[in-house]
Amino acid sequence: MKKIEGQLVATGMKIGVVASRFNDFIVDHLVNGAEDCFVRHGGNTDDITLVLVPGAFEIPLTAEKMAASGKYDAIVCLGAVIRGATPHFDMVANESAKGIAMAAFKTGVPVLNGILTTDSIEQAVERAGTKAGNKGADAMISAIEMVNLNKSL
Repeated sequence: MKKIEGQLVATGMKIGVVASRFNDFIVDHLVNGAEDCFVRHGGNTDDITLVLVPGAFEIPLTAEKMAASGKYDAIVCLGAVIRGATPHFDMVANESAKGIAMAAFKTGVPVLNGILTTDSIEQAVERAGTKAGNKGADAMISAIEMVNLNKSL
């Protein structure tokens, strides 16, 4: 059996990051985690383009435009949707996830979902670099692996 697997080497990659300004006290930590991960795996911080959008709902459109541009090897989407007292959370969480998946399918470029969807601010903080690691770094590591995997196929 032949096994193909992506490597975790970011050298020479161009990565787009789309990040939400809403809940920036959390999202900023995700962005920093993604950047740190990219550099730790041999990438150059100058090869990351960060685009800020108002909220998580706006991330998919921007991610798709970036992926379709041909300028980036992968797009990493970062945001934080924290449950409130209304059903707005469900709509934003579901539609942003669906839009990110559609952007990847439509363009053939890896578009990674690093949007936190949590029940509380405490859960978001845990996933932005404390108890549960940094989900921005997790999304970036998946992006690096997927770029290398796609090159092998």
